[in-house]
Amino acid sequence: MPERLFVCTPSKLGSFVDCPRRYRYSYVDRPTPPKGPPWAHNSLGASVHTALKNWYALPPDRRTPTALVGLLRPTWVREGYRDVDQERAAFQTAQGWLESYAASADAGDEPLGVERVVATKTSVLAFNGRADRIDGRGGEAVIVDYKTGRTGLDADDARGSQALALYAWAAQRVFRRPCHRVELHHLPTGTVAVHEHTDESLARQVRRAEETARDIMAAERAVAGGADPDEEFPTNPGSLCGWCDFRKVCPAGQELPAKEAWAAVEHLGS
Repeated sequence: MPERLFVCTPSKLGSFVDCPRRYRYSYVDRPTPPKGPPWAHNSLGASVHTALKNWYALPPDRRTPTALVGLLRPTWVREGYRDVDQERAAFQTAQGWLESYAASADAGDEPLGVERVVATKTSVLAFNGRADRIDGRGGEAVIVDYKTGRTGLDADDARGSQALALYAWAAQRVFRRPCHRVELHHLPTGTVAVHEHTDESLARQVRRAEETARDIMAAERAVAGGADPDEEFPTNPGSLCGWCDFRKVCPAGQELPAKEAWAAVEHLGS
């Protein structure tokens, strides 16, 4: 019997690479262990992404900066903030990001897809992922990913992103056109980090994803056969532990300082 394909998204693969124990808590253990409170930076990012998605759903002649800013309020997610003042500062900051982004965008361009799911298979993977935006430029597809984190991004971030590479690889098959360019649009700074993949660099990222999938399936089989789950899905203690949803149920995570749910947006409006 052929081995089953590993059904995955970029975040599923990334979870295992970051920390196998977090992967186990998210995808293996049932019932899923309780998570910590919502994160304010996730609320902020989701709000901005949804506003941009709705903006591109408007007719091109209505895609104005004012329209985009106006779409933020009905999409606003209020969870995770320290207090009303911090939430208000984050909202006002996000409005500024969107106004600037819309002013620099070509509102008449029609993307190939917005929040578009792309899916394909290899001999190991059944991959699917939702790209923020896929543009059509000069006969090729271009992957666009919005970022709202505090740190600026550069070409190395775009080059090293496995998620963007997998989106590009899948988009080539879905749209039947080349897709090598990936872009990170950092809304806080208005910068765009770009990388032009080759067919070989995309293939390397796919092979890396397949290797991760094989490691995951091997660990899952071992646990199903009676192996110790803690040994098959070890912890990877580090700076990410303070931000982990499962820190309170992870012995290793509890040894490191916790981050407040609102810590990543503390600087906004200051």
